[in-house]
Amino acid sequence: MNFEEMSDQAILDIANPIMDNLMEASTKIDHERHVRDFNKRMLKIVTRDYFNQACVSYQAEKGFFAHREAVAVFKRPTSAAIVWKQYYTEAPGEYVAEMVLVYDEGRYRVDHAMVF
Repeated sequence: MNFEEMSDQAILDIANPIMDNLMEASTKIDHERHVRDFNKRMLKIVTRDYFNQACVSYQAEKGFFAHREAVAVFKRPTSAAIVWKQYYTEAPGEYVAEMVLVYDEGRYRVDHAMVF
């Protein structure tokens, strides 16, 4: 799988539903659903306790994830980094949502994701 050979739109068509799931699972504090597209490295990092604490914290401070807008897709041979402009329901301003997408064990997986 060479991400450099894919169009930005093709990558976004894969990444957006995955990011939608991450956001919705975070809102519902559903760890099992949240990590379903993670690679092995990410599964080791995002434990149930870590996830629960992070969700409770951001929700208390910023509310829930609102809409997001794609900003850029950065392509490498073995991964793509996608950046969105992210909004929250309670916190003013623009935030950055990002994901690193890889192809691993026959499917697309998340190697990194963060909102800041």
